[in-house]
Amino acid sequence: MPRDTAHEPLLAQHHTSPSNNVFAITVDDLAPLTDPTNPKLPRDLGGIDQICKALKVDPKLGLNSDEALGASSSSAPHGKSDEPKFVARSEAFGRNVLPAVDSASFWSLVKQAYDDRTLILLSIAAFVSLGVSIYEDYGPNHDPNEPRVGWVEGVAILAAVAAVVFTNAINDYQKERQFRKLNAKKEDRCVKLLRDGREQEVNVKEVQVGDVLLMEPGDLLAVDGVILKSHNITCDESSATGESDAMKKDTHERCYVISGSKVLDGSGSMLVTAVGTNSFFGKTMMAMRENTPDETPLQIKLDLLAEAIAKLGMAAAVAMLFTLVVKYFVQKSLSGEDMPPGAEIFSDMVKIVIQAITIVVVAVPEGLPMAVTLALAYATTQMLKDNNLVRVLSACETMGNATTVCSDKTGTLTQNKMTVVEGTLSLKSFSHMDGAKTWRTEVKNSVADVIIEGIALNSSAFEDKDEKGNLAFVGSKTESALLGFIKSLGASYSTLRADVKLAKVYPFSSAKKTMSCVVESPQGKEPYRLYVKGASEIVIRSCTHYVDSEGQVIALDDAAHAKFDQIISSYAEKALRTIALSYRDISTSEFKRFKDEDAPNEKLVCLGVVGIQDPLRPGVVESVRDFAKAGVTVRMITGDNLQTARAIAKSAGILLKGGLAMTGPEFRALSKADQTEAVKRLQVLARSSPTDKTIVVRRLQELGEIVAVTGDGTNDGPALKMADVGFSMGITGTEVAKEASAIVLMDDNFSSILKSLMWGRAVNDSVRKFLQFQLTVNITAVVLSFISAVASDDNQSVLSAVQLLWVNLIMDTLAALALATEPPSPDVLKRYPTSKAAPLINFNMWKMILGQAIFQIAINLALLKYGAQLFHLPLNRHGKLDPENLLVLRTMIFNAFVFLQVFNELNCRRIDDTINVFKNLLHNKIFIIVQFIVVAGQILIVQWGGQAFKTVPLTGHQWLLTVLIGSLSLPVGLFLRLLPAKVIPDAVMSQVPEEHQPLVSAARMRWEGASKQVIMQGKFFEAIHKKKNAQQDGKATKRLGLSGELAKDTLWKKAYGAAKTQLDNSNNNNNNSSSSGSTSL
Repeated sequence: MPRDTAHEPLLAQHHTSPSNNVFAITVDDLAPLTDPTNPKLPRDLGGIDQICKALKVDPKLGLNSDEALGASSSSAPHGKSDEPKFVARSEAFGRNVLPAVDSASFWSLVKQAYDDRTLILLSIAAFVSLGVSIYEDYGPNHDPNEPRVGWVEGVAILAAVAAVVFTNAINDYQKERQFRKLNAKKEDRCVKLLRDGREQEVNVKEVQVGDVLLMEPGDLLAVDGVILKSHNITCDESSATGESDAMKKDTHERCYVISGSKVLDGSGSMLVTAVGTNSFFGKTMMAMRENTPDETPLQIKLDLLAEAIAKLGMAAAVAMLFTLVVKYFVQKSLSGEDMPPGAEIFSDMVKIVIQAITIVVVAVPEGLPMAVTLALAYATTQMLKDNNLVRVLSACETMGNATTVCSDKTGTLTQNKMTVVEGTLSLKSFSHMDGAKTWRTEVKNSVADVIIEGIALNSSAFEDKDEKGNLAFVGSKTESALLGFIKSLGASYSTLRADVKLAKVYPFSSAKKTMSCVVESPQGKEPYRLYVKGASEIVIRSCTHYVDSEGQVIALDDAAHAKFDQIISSYAEKALRTIALSYRDISTSEFKRFKDEDAPNEKLVCLGVVGIQDPLRPGVVESVRDFAKAGVTVRMITGDNLQTARAIAKSAGILLKGGLAMTGPEFRALSKADQTEAVKRLQVLARSSPTDKTIVVRRLQELGEIVAVTGDGTNDGPALKMADVGFSMGITGTEVAKEASAIVLMDDNFSSILKSLMWGRAVNDSVRKFLQFQLTVNITAVVLSFISAVASDDNQSVLSAVQLLWVNLIMDTLAALALATEPPSPDVLKRYPTSKAAPLINFNMWKMILGQAIFQIAINLALLKYGAQLFHLPLNRHGKLDPENLLVLRTMIFNAFVFLQVFNELNCRRIDDTINVFKNLLHNKIFIIVQFIVVAGQILIVQWGGQAFKTVPLTGHQWLLTVLIGSLSLPVGLFLRLLPAKVIPDAVMSQVPEEHQPLVSAARMRWEGASKQVIMQGKFFEAIHKKKNAQQDGKATKRLGLSGELAKDTLWKKAYGAAKTQLDNSNNNNNNSSSSGSTSL
């Protein structure tokens, strides 16, 4: 078998070279013993006996404990040696453990969190601010009356950076620990081995290559091996290979056993051929550890924004520097005095440079990383309560913009529990379990007893405790569903099996699709009774009679046969697996003629047909509908057959008219261009392999889709890794799937994915809300500082450095806490996902940012110019304010400025044109608390800030005036929301569509589906017309041996089939993307 070179380094790390190997066979020789396409390999290696000899093991006795003790400890008492067991064997073939993951240390997580452009930009600004402020505070021109508090700005920015970095690191560290705890319990379990000729239980980590592992129903196999002995062993390899059908195992052609598979039925033993990193499970697990996360759409946009802000801040600083320098020299030249000495000019230039650098520091949005971090941290904590364990923090916000969800069927959309949901027994029908109980009371006891006895005895399934200690049926899912059915009727299968003696058993045959048994029947008409169950078409073909509603055995004529065919067809259309139940009484002489190989399935009496299905989980239909409203396309990718997959998808609301349903082999056979075209309408992919799932994900990503994928099996690892967001199952998921995923669904429920979508959108909204608030504050502060510094005689801003510290840092940090912790509302599902190409700041946000900034700048400059008259502050004889009253005016301007931000924060709770900004306000208690803190802090600063904040206490009247001025942000925000987009020219502010539209809209698919249906109906009636012309009803009736309505039904069915075939051929000729087995009707 061609070897996968990608895994060779892994093998090389865990076994010695052949020259040092004390065994006659190596890991490389054993590695291909999991390839089902190479069944002759054991014979090529000399057969099982030769492999056992090379591994130094007797298959009848197992490994010898003397080898385990080793020569170095031969003198030690038996079983008392402290030496490691099977040293040579472990060195040659490895141990059944995976190398411990090098968990990132806390400090490496800190370093990783700091590797962010915005944080680095903030750090540079902080150090520049520190250097400048220290020079100001301790330089020769420092005013002795001024407090030396300039360093606070730089230190506070560094503190904000540190808070962001450590919050991220702590969050990542805790998530990793939670994930490790989730898998820890699965790593410690025992298995049964044959050693020293007797059965022993050993820890799964101690299993060695060469061990003889005993296999029983329910065992989860942790190693690869080759079957030594098989008594009808059946394995479920779906988690490893994606094959949904159970795999029968024997000692010849189907002898390979893959780690990660589960024993469903039978018993036997296997020779262990690969453990640890050399096993199928280990190789896959190690491959999943390669972690190369891409930047999320939000991270990319934030990085671009940080660069843009840095450039704009630098441009503003350069403009201010140039303006103030020109102003300085022009003033000195026009003063009529001599130019000052060089030392004085240098000192003045330093002050101007300081002012310019302050502009850069003010422009930097120091609260933005904090907002992102808080939003993600809060969301992931709350998502855990919604059964979403977020392993990769960025996956939360990526999920918010997901455009398609590729979901498994079994266990995710459905309950992974086969159940009898409908049935027609003794010609009495029922649906659901309540209906079955009613059926039990309506039929004769003798009929019900025969049906219940046949189900209980003709079955190999049994009831046992699962991993959690709960009773569950073990064995075939179909048989488990039937046993569950009679259990719901109050019958005990174990009691019936104990009371009745089995004479012959004919196990289920995949070729014959039936299972039969002969039991002794002392109370019956004959001494023996044959029970047969299986595929309904096959069993009914073997029946000559049936039991009616009165319990009478009646001959099965054509009309009755057609009735059963109709029942089977109606169940099949609902994607029910149909099982027919039958029996026959057997005489002693007839019983003696029965052969052991061939079941005597003839002259049977049909008891009826039941429909079995894995029902949808509660809430799936509603969740799919909500996804559709949110503009997210749900696609079902399953290993089930196409008919079942289509029916389940229809009942879940996934498959719409015009949508494409096809099989994995058909999709794989298409060209790349046809795959790209087909995937746009693809809604169901049945009989899919792991390769098919990865191809679908890749094609969708090439079309610009953000793809979420669910998976529970080892085989799903590559697709989960490739997807933008991978969801693994916390209950049924393998460790490989969990390792490859970004989010673990703790309850395996599809509805939990919808909750993660809501939280993801809430995170994106929170960041944009904060950004809207932050940029409004920063633009206002920068422009105010610039204008007031240029206009003033001493180049000083209207807001002091410490006041700016409160506005730019404290309020921004608190605003991040307030706006980043708002829980999602159902409204987030009423819009389509945001496109990757959409700007981070959309039209509505820019409208609010610029509108509020212009208003706030205008109001503050107006207060600076006319505040004395407005607030009735007394002027001196020169018509100017005294220093004391000037300080009062500046305090009132500062207070009005702060309350403008407080009320604008309410505006920023909405980033769309929603009028009511108070909606759901009481649901966000953190927002309310933060507002109280800000107001309380402002009162303390104004009333008691004194010299440090350059404020004086205000009167009640002055407080009322400034708060009222601040509240003007609300009506201005209302005006901006009501301002229609067409009023603003595109040259001023262009409106770019930001919603991601589906590849093909649901409306278009429905229209296409309806068009095809109309065409098919036309062809249908045309076919009817041709049939009528070709044959008369009487002739048709005579030939078919039917009469009346039955003949009419047959005619219509044939016409419908002909029309559908004609339409399908027409579609296939016109559109290569719909291959021969696919359907879009």
